[in-house]
Amino acid sequence: MPVIIKRIIFFATLLLIWHGIYLLGIWPESMIPSPLTVAETIYAGFSDMTLVYDIVASFRHLFIGLAISLVIGTLLGVLLAKVKTADETLGTMILALQSVPSIVWVPLAIIWFGFTEASIIFVVVIGGTFVMTMNMRIGIKNVAPIYMQAARTMGSKGMDLFFKVVVPASIPHAVTGVRLAWAFSWRALMAGEMLSTGPGLGYTLSYASDFNNMSLVIGIIIIIGVIGSIVDQLVFQRIENKVLRRWGMGEAA
Repeated sequence: MPVIIKRIIFFATLLLIWHGIYLLGIWPESMIPSPLTVAETIYAGFSDMTLVYDIVASFRHLFIGLAISLVIGTLLGVLLAKVKTADETLGTMILALQSVPSIVWVPLAIIWFGFTEASIIFVVVIGGTFVMTMNMRIGIKNVAPIYMQAARTMGSKGMDLFFKVVVPASIPHAVTGVRLAWAFSWRALMAGEMLSTGPGLGYTLSYASDFNNMSLVIGIIIIIGVIGSIVDQLVFQRIENKVLRRWGMGEAA
């Protein structure tokens, strides 16, 4: 059976179970709205453009923050891979900070930047930087020694060796880092927007929760999940698989 058919059956079953729970009336509709009510709420949000504005605002925050995090993460990754002292000191701190949830950075961002877009972008940057740093570090440190020896034998050294051998050889790890940075930044974005003054999907989610609009809460959760899944599988996963195959690592993909 094709994968797409399996997924359609799976999600159709989930909807039927959800609707069945709603019909049983165990919980009030304010807690468990029907799938039809949620669909109508999503449709209304797109019809009056409020959800469109939220999605556009969220992607603006994401793209700015992700771009900054990729630049900072790449530079830090190169630094940790090439400078032993930096790896033994700064690297330890980055490894520790990587485990800190993004929501923890929100109070700090609000104190530093207030309830502005800068706070959201700061949280997104933090969310993506550390994972990109660690992947770049691993990618550069794991360049096969035989490549380095072969290049040195042919007279390559210094910056020539770095840009012609080290950088190309570390690209698979860098692409994986970009994909993970996107995922972490997307999660961080929602955490930052939930405590912002809007616009954005996270802000509207928090607003809907405050007014007990459960159909909108569930609708936005679905939108966040669908966008995250589509971007990851149709964009980043495909890029990653192509790069891994190009570098002779297709089996690992």
